[in-house]
Amino acid sequence: MLLTADDARRIILRAQGLLGSDGRKGGPHAVLRRLGAVQLDTVSVLARSHELVAYARLGAVGRQKVERAYWHAPAQSFEYWCHAACILPIEHWPLYSFRRRAYRERRFRWHQVPDGVEKLLDQVRQSGPITTSDVGGAKNGGAWWDWSESKIGLEWLLDIGELVCTRRIGWRRVYDLAERSVPADLLGQDLTDEECIVRLAGVAGRSLGVATTTDLVDFLRVRNHHRSILEESLASGASGLVPIEVSGWGKKGEPAKAWADPVALESVPRGRHRATPISPFDSLIWHRGRTSRVFGFDYTLELYVPKHKRVHGYFTMPILAGGRLIGRVDPGRDGTTFVARQISLEPGLSVSKWADSVREALWEAASWVGCDTVRVERADPALTTHLQSTPT
Repeated sequence: MLLTADDARRIILRAQGLLGSDGRKGGPHAVLRRLGAVQLDTVSVLARSHELVAYARLGAVGRQKVERAYWHAPAQSFEYWCHAACILPIEHWPLYSFRRRAYRERRFRWHQVPDGVEKLLDQVRQSGPITTSDVGGAKNGGAWWDWSESKIGLEWLLDIGELVCTRRIGWRRVYDLAERSVPADLLGQDLTDEECIVRLAGVAGRSLGVATTTDLVDFLRVRNHHRSILEESLASGASGLVPIEVSGWGKKGEPAKAWADPVALESVPRGRHRATPISPFDSLIWHRGRTSRVFGFDYTLELYVPKHKRVHGYFTMPILAGGRLIGRVDPGRDGTTFVARQISLEPGLSVSKWADSVREALWEAASWVGCDTVRVERADPALTTHLQSTPT
């Protein structure tokens, strides 16, 4: 089957909940289940990334509603490693046993595991859920990676599945025994590595809609033997994804081999497009090569770039409108004013055609975070005039 690049883009947007009304059904937890994983990040500009992901699909949903959908009792989700540190649906707990086993065998991730982790586990078993502040704090006082031994121990126990995080206090993880937090029917499932990865390939494929093998590998961050299992599941059909080609995705505009969720191919994507800023950590744009391939949009998150080398700004967010990434904004807040420190349209796009969509996206986002004014600090003069006028 051959898809045009435009067909693939629309299928991807619908799969991601950004095209049509289905993406707004069921609220934040349905968004999580649709996406399969929502990335966490400590950076908060307008809001934290996991809130921005829900907002991009649902509009002005209450931020506390988003928090309750992720961290609530009984557990509806848990935190673990997928593409990165992510919130995952609780029903996916068994699917990550392959990774828990790998960490247990390696006994190292970022830090060497200290002695005494059994004492930490006993403390949680006897006293109940704890945070790092209950065991002396998360850091030794240095850089962010200079963790205390207690923090390293708790994270190790989380990595191997003895502990789990299903809720937070503020931005602090609450660690509890997996046996107390994960439903028994899920905790009791013992899947092989092959079973885990075959099922996760389907999760990633449904979330992405249309994807190359590289896209699927990036979604799950599998390597070596685990990557081989993924590739074998695609080739054999065990993943449930079907082989297709997408015109224009290959080198020099040639068709490229890809995989698609067969359900996504059954109907033509229709419905209203969202006009919204997109978090840099949104799964729509996780893989920068994919972002370029699907949208013709070259994107770099410049918060990791020295200030004097930044081109578009510290926390530049792509702007989605009309089913395309049409520009980018570096947002901020000054009291109740939404500040667009820098904003631009993509080369070749006209202000007259796209300014209203950009204004809609900015003003709606401003209202959602409690701002009643938009101030543009740096942009094309014609675009500035359009953006600062209050929507009617």
